[in-house]
Amino acid sequence: MTTATAIVAGHGIAFRRSLHLPNPPGKPGSASFSVARPHAHYGRLAVPATPPSPRPCRSISSESPTADTVEDEEEPPVTSEANEEEDDDVDPLAEVCYLDPEADAEGIREWEVDFCSRPILDARGKKVWELVVCDATLSLQFTRFFPNTSINSVTLRDALASVASSLGVPLPDRARFFRSQMQTIISRACNELGVKAVPSRRCVSLLLWLEERYETVYSRHPGFQQGTKPLLTLDNPFASNLPDNLFGDKWAFVQLPFSDVREEVELLERRYAFGAGLDLDLLGFELDETTLVPGVAVESSRARPLAAWMNGLEICSMEVDTGRANLVLSAGVSTRYVYAGYQKSAATTQEAEAWEAAKKACGGLHFLAIQENLNSDSCVGFWLLLDLPPPPV
Repeated sequence: MTTATAIVAGHGIAFRRSLHLPNPPGKPGSASFSVARPHAHYGRLAVPATPPSPRPCRSISSESPTADTVEDEEEPPVTSEANEEEDDDVDPLAEVCYLDPEADAEGIREWEVDFCSRPILDARGKKVWELVVCDATLSLQFTRFFPNTSINSVTLRDALASVASSLGVPLPDRARFFRSQMQTIISRACNELGVKAVPSRRCVSLLLWLEERYETVYSRHPGFQQGTKPLLTLDNPFASNLPDNLFGDKWAFVQLPFSDVREEVELLERRYAFGAGLDLDLLGFELDETTLVPGVAVESSRARPLAAWMNGLEICSMEVDTGRANLVLSAGVSTRYVYAGYQKSAATTQEAEAWEAAKKACGGLHFLAIQENLNSDSCVGFWLLLDLPPPPV
């Protein structure tokens, strides 16, 4: 095991890595990697409690298929003892319309949007649909139920407009969504509002909030249907060939202490650079500061153009396919590329499995860094990535 002097963002963070294997001409090469399995804790998403909205906002309306049951139904008992006290305050029939009074309303320029059916039946025995909107910090939260007879781009356009008007915030510049099957409806609705619709699985706060709502809202709803499979499942297609303009010269598996990862994300948010971070506090990560977070470092003589192209991909995760001896990059909502390959052997398979084990031990946290040289003192691009299971709805 050797230590490389690959300094991230020019402030003295050294990647730890082992020597990389030779690269095929013009293709990213592979890396040797060895790591002790760190101990990790991955906490529950810190969803802010939803107090009465500080701004006028519509609650359950006649449009909602659950409106006529609000007064008469009794709440089923909470199944999780650990969260019983917290969840007692959650009304499974209520719609959410909340803006953190301390949030900078003008500064919320990106929303995360889901518009899909839920495992709930209305009085007609039909599935209820729901619009869920939030921002990356959950300072903005909005939900609204719909009957399945009004699912179209016009309904969605008007509902998105009402988010802004109800909460007194401007429409965002961008709206991320993670269901490829809803791309036409969401894109059309957003386009009519002058909002850029961005297909992306980097809707981390939204995905984890949906998981939380499944436990605290949907499963306690009188119309909840246990065992119902999601109507719109996430795509996971075979990986395709990487476009030529996205190839680096070589690559290596690397590691970075969690404290340095946190510092790098904070720095990334304060400067103009290619890349993307995650709100580690909101996500509830409880890793030890010295835990080594696994990642991939890429060297390219065209590092800046490469980072710019990568920046437009909405990169969400990387994984090793040990069966095919390659590294797979996932981006957007349903795009998967064979990012690089390596010569398969017992040793390289063991090293690849060690990298995946380290990623799992870190709660799925990993990163991608692009450099002009693997031993250089700066990074041109840095993306913090996270493996997430598909939502239960």
